Amino acid sequence: MLLRLVAFAFPPNQLGRALWTTFVALAILATVWILQSVGYRPCELCLTERIAFYVGAPLAALVALAAWRGAPAAARLGFVALALVFFANVALSGYHAGVEYHFWEGPTACTGSLSGPLNVNDMLKQIQTVQEVRCDDPALRILGVSLAGWDLVVSLALGLYAAMAATLKR
Repeated sequence: MLLRLVAFAFPPNQLGRALWTTFVALAILATVWILQSVGYRPCELCLTERIAFYVGAPLAALVALAAWRGAPAAARLGFVALALVFFANVALSGYHAGVEYHFWEGPTACTGSLSGPLNVNDMLKQIQTVQEVRCDDPALRILGVSLAGWDLVVSLALGLYAAMAATLKR
């Protein structure tokens, strides 16, 4: 059973690995869209972290196309680009997870910091119209890990997977 799972996750060719990467990136996007549709509102950093998957899914599909068309060098180059995209997201999601666990301060736009003199009328208007989602307060934890933490894990896995695929010739 375990060997079948490994064989499924690590296909013997670039086309299969690119399709697998496309599938995982699309599955992550579908998951966050479903969570958002049932009421979990993403913060500014969460939305920024999605960019890696918005870039990664079509890029992985292009890598699959290159592999299918018999262009292994282009596929390897595409996997290098995918690795860079997902490793960049590791840094961003690691930063976000650190903000959520209060290891460091996050951006003032979504952590509730105040700047400048306070005007009570302006504050009342903001309270009535703006429903800001805080970056330092995770809306959901799964197995004790915030979604930013899970994004770090998935992005690291995809980055390592793409880097490994870039080293393989077929």
